[in-house]
Amino acid sequence: MAIEHADVLRAAHLARLGIDNTDAERYVGDLSRILDMVDALSGIDTDGVKPLAHPLDATQPLRADEAIEPNRRDTYQESAPAVADGYYLVPRVVE
Repeated sequence: MAIEHADVLRAAHLARLGIDNTDAERYVGDLSRILDMVDALSGIDTDGVKPLAHPLDATQPLRADEAIEPNRRDTYQESAPAVADGYYLVPRVVE
């Protein structure tokens, strides 16, 4: 697919990018190569190929989800002005 100078300037205008003519000429070549590569990829037959979430068939080793610190809720709530059933009681802010 061929991109022209006017296409680059129009895209830059729509994206509100300020580019000069020398940069636009370089972008014409760059974008044309990118679109040619996309066209080449579009022509590849992928029927029967399962989609992959990751190119390598590996799993991430994770550590066991275990509590490593003791529960100190009671200690922390000793200094609270009001506590009930393990919850901090605070003044109502919405009527």
